[in-house]
Amino acid sequence: MRDELAIVEQIQRDLQDVRWLGPEEIRSRARRRSRRRIVVATVVLALAGVSAAAVAAPRKSPSPALPAASASPTRHEITTDALLQPADLSQQVDVQLSQSGLGEPVLLDQLLGACRTSQGRSNGWQNSILSRSQTFVPKRAAPIRTQSTALVTQDLFRLVPEAAIQLLATLDDVVAPCADWVSVGGYKAGDATGTGMATHRWAVVQRGFAGDGAALLRHTGTQPVDQKTGEPIGAAPRPTTTAVVRVGDLITVLRMEQAGTELDLRRLAEVAARRMCVAANPAC
Repeated sequence: MRDELAIVEQIQRDLQDVRWLGPEEIRSRARRRSRRRIVVATVVLALAGVSAAAVAAPRKSPSPALPAASASPTRHEITTDALLQPADLSQQVDVQLSQSGLGEPVLLDQLLGACRTSQGRSNGWQNSILSRSQTFVPKRAAPIRTQSTALVTQDLFRLVPEAAIQLLATLDDVVAPCADWVSVGGYKAGDATGTGMATHRWAVVQRGFAGDGAALLRHTGTQPVDQKTGEPIGAAPRPTTTAVVRVGDLITVLRMEQAGTELDLRRLAEVAARRMCVAANPAC
């Protein structure tokens, strides 16, 4: 009994030394750990176990490590001036969300990894060394948590140099199995529920327009329909395009979430490449 009391007293003394996190610090840590996504869909399709997939290179890629030393000083931190700035955009914007991370996967497309894994393939996720992300929204936009649409999202990653080169070199091979993928899954549209199906297609449509290498990855999808009745579900999706740009050991992934054209995205990617020079290894 005496031993049990001694243990209880020891626990009480230990608890007095514990620093309990306050509500704001808990929320701050939770925000840093969660990936932000801009929700704009009117129809929710559970498409064959969709997850936030990062597809960039086969698993034979080198494991993440610090870039090798060179004659010039090696940059490690990604400073904010390596990101796009509000003045780079054609309309007035706010930076609604901004975050940094360590060992984050290079996210190219939400469904591309699901397409590959549904065929029994490895999704080939490539982890970065460190990253910075930001989301621009138009001035006076509604709060992002109420499903307002972003204007531009940018993710900037530092990788092992060889992995950054390989990411773009193998991009055609990564998307090839998903040139014509039929997804099937449950849906909810208003009060209606059922099993829907849609066809998704990915293609690399342009290359070499910015930095040390660049590509435009275009995703198109057919009108989702009810698998049983053939009736259309919700609104027809519009094509989306993602710009992937490399400068040295840096990779940036750019998306224009509103009615920007591929030409607009290319021009923005060229600006982003120039910005990346201040943090790239080797220096531009």
